[in-house]
Amino acid sequence: MTEVNFYDPLFVPDSKLTYSVISAKFDEKWIFVRHNKRLTWEIAGGHIEEGESSFEAAGRELMEETGAIKFNLVCIATYSVTIDGETGWGRLYIAKVFEIGPIPDISEIAEIVLSDHLPENLTHPDIQPHLFTRTVEYLTRG
Repeated sequence: MTEVNFYDPLFVPDSKLTYSVISAKFDEKWIFVRHNKRLTWEIAGGHIEEGESSFEAAGRELMEETGAIKFNLVCIATYSVTIDGETGWGRLYIAKVFEIGPIPDISEIAEIVLSDHLPENLTHPDIQPHLFTRTVEYLTRG
């Protein structure tokens, strides 16, 4: 069973932050990405590299995975994912993208899609709906 919990954006867990995930909008549409080795869709994001802050990782991953060139980035939550008793930590960001270029050659992303809603065929269907819902709730609260 998978459990996803959310905390204040500035919450610092006892364990290391591992992931930065970015819910991104461009022209009022959500951006979703497809890894070149999968047929499923996901929210942009990835591992925080050694010496990198979660914010720096979020900006890097957004550029690498979507081709975003100009954007605003805001952390909206720290989150935990517990699977079979093992807990990992990440930060959830929202990005308003103003300009998109080509996906960089170094990217593992095959394509992006712009959508009004979360796709049905998700890479992590037990996690991503929670992250997406949290983002929509954040936007709804203003």
